[in-house]
Amino acid sequence: MKNSCALTPGEIDAKYRYWRFRTVYSLIIGYAAFYLVRQNFQVVMVNMLKEFNCTKTDIGWALTAFALIYGVGKFFGGIICDKTNARWFMTVGLLGSALCSICMGLSSTLWSIALFYAANGIFQSAGWPPVSRLMTQWYSADRLGTMWGTVNASHQIGSVVILTLGSLILKRLGWRYTFLIPAVVAIFLAFFLAERLRDSPQSLGLPSVEEKENLTEEHSDGEDVTLKEIFLKHILPNRALWYVCCANFFVYVIRMGFFNWALMFLKESRGAEIMTSAWMSSAFEMTGTIGGFLAGWMSDRVFGGRRNCTSFYFMIILMLVLLIFWALPTNSVFMNTLFFFAFGFSVYGPQTLVGVAGAEFGSRRAAATGAGLTGTFGYLGSAISGWGVGKIADECGWSAVFLFFAICAAAGAFFFMLNWDKTSQRQKAKA
Repeated sequence: MKNSCALTPGEIDAKYRYWRFRTVYSLIIGYAAFYLVRQNFQVVMVNMLKEFNCTKTDIGWALTAFALIYGVGKFFGGIICDKTNARWFMTVGLLGSALCSICMGLSSTLWSIALFYAANGIFQSAGWPPVSRLMTQWYSADRLGTMWGTVNASHQIGSVVILTLGSLILKRLGWRYTFLIPAVVAIFLAFFLAERLRDSPQSLGLPSVEEKENLTEEHSDGEDVTLKEIFLKHILPNRALWYVCCANFFVYVIRMGFFNWALMFLKESRGAEIMTSAWMSSAFEMTGTIGGFLAGWMSDRVFGGRRNCTSFYFMIILMLVLLIFWALPTNSVFMNTLFFFAFGFSVYGPQTLVGVAGAEFGSRRAAATGAGLTGTFGYLGSAISGWGVGKIADECGWSAVFLFFAICAAAGAFFFMLNWDKTSQRQKAKA
């Protein structure tokens, strides 16, 4: 590979176009694969209630254990990813997650399944930090929101695939194969990631994105930033980043509440069959893709890089929709699907932009760490959506769950409001 100094501007542009496209589609496919060996647990939860004679609170403990391990792992995974090669980090994470899913499929008790599901959280936490690192390596601030929204569609793609095909596998072959078949697919896709991804433009002999686009470098300390500098300079004193973390806590109570419990809620409260529930839950994910992309585009083009301002409006919409759903319960498949469309659109806007804001406020030198920290807070919220939502549903019913979600949406909007005018240093440099 030529040294970047020997490349003409035209050659640099051509190589950037090729590698950006290759990186984006690889990350979409790769991160969607993580969902194949993660959300398969949610697909079989209703069957577990019968097979293992357990309560929603029991299953909620497994979800909480996963969320706590995943959240902590995401933070430390972000630190490690900032200092290692994102390509191999993501590949190993997907392979490990696939192996955990195989072990779950071969288990015969709820607690052994829960143990491997919790262990799966370690490997799942290696999925998103590489995405954060690679996106900030390849894109400058004025395009990052839009492209982040594009890559963030991997969440919904993976969810829709496992909800529909996983439910079909469950119906035709049983719950064990709902763990085993997606695991085999994920192993093949892990090798696809290893072949497609590269760590940074510089690893290919290209200039950094700041150098290419004549932006002011954020820092003069080069690429070699120590862990101490990451914490003391970019993380601990960063009030804007901590507000994003608090907001993400409440976003994830709601998002993972739907992620974990939608199929069971539709079965128990709306009387839907497994395939109908899967399609209705897919509505949540499909419009999430639109919401995430639109939020990213709006934050770039309408709100001038103010990710939190954009997220505030989405959270207010989400709160209103949740309150209407709580006040007007209905068994209509059409109306429930319509509400799920609105839930997905509203919650995935902030979920997308939290990742962008976390990476930007953490800076390019600590992008994975910043995104990892917001992810840790998110999965503390997810822990609440596990045991906490299961307990509320057992004790007070599903209606109380949605009122709880509406309160969380209001709290999330408040923390986004505290960062109303904040933009990243990269956005300021571009301006």
